[in-house]
Amino acid sequence: MSRTKPVAIVSGVAAAAVLLGVVSYTATKPASPASPGSSSVAEVSADPSAGVYAELEAYARRDASDKLALGRADAPVVLIEYADFKCGYCGKFARDTEPVLVKKYVDNGTLRIEWRNFPIFGEESETVARASWAAGRQGRFWQFHKAAYAEGAKEKGFGKDRLAALAKEAGVPDAARFARDTDGAAAREAVRTDQEQGYALGATSTPSFLVNGRPIAGAQPLETFTEAIEAAAKTAKARP
Repeated sequence: MSRTKPVAIVSGVAAAAVLLGVVSYTATKPASPASPGSSSVAEVSADPSAGVYAELEAYARRDASDKLALGRADAPVVLIEYADFKCGYCGKFARDTEPVLVKKYVDNGTLRIEWRNFPIFGEESETVARASWAAGRQGRFWQFHKAAYAEGAKEKGFGKDRLAALAKEAGVPDAARFARDTDGAAAREAVRTDQEQGYALGATSTPSFLVNGRPIAGAQPLETFTEAIEAAAKTAKARP
């Protein structure tokens, strides 16, 4: 699959056209950690409705059985993250920003975080994406996520033995099932579905986000996310 050509799936055609018109995605360069996380800076207006597209809100699944999600299915705000485990900036967000958002908004029921596997850096990206889904099948996705995004983890690669070690670190109870699920058709289909949704939205780099229909590109500062979440929560509260 192309890393730059959007895939126009039926449910995302209109949304993709909107998003491509308002956000400029730039290729991430995880090998250069000294560089800024993104050359585009997200602007969040004081107007809660500014930069929000109703078509994009529909991408939130709100499935209570989704193992790759955190928070209440009926939370007023949903943050969708399209990310790759080999992406250095995704790791920065996972380590520095996401835990703050979880503590401040997920724990009090305001926010739900939905993960989308969006592997764009080749075969290892695809494999570790499937492995994360396999860990989720045993209720350990977020523990696997933490281990895979730990400082220095991606530099060790995501070969078969390394994935097994990460699964063990994450507390995945059945190693044999984990290996089977990682290589299985269901994992490939789940990752493909997430990936096609990301391409349909026009994303060509990671991390990319939607906050109740508001697109945010790149590992932006914490304040960008808190402002977007607060604005979305305000709008949701005002709805009849």
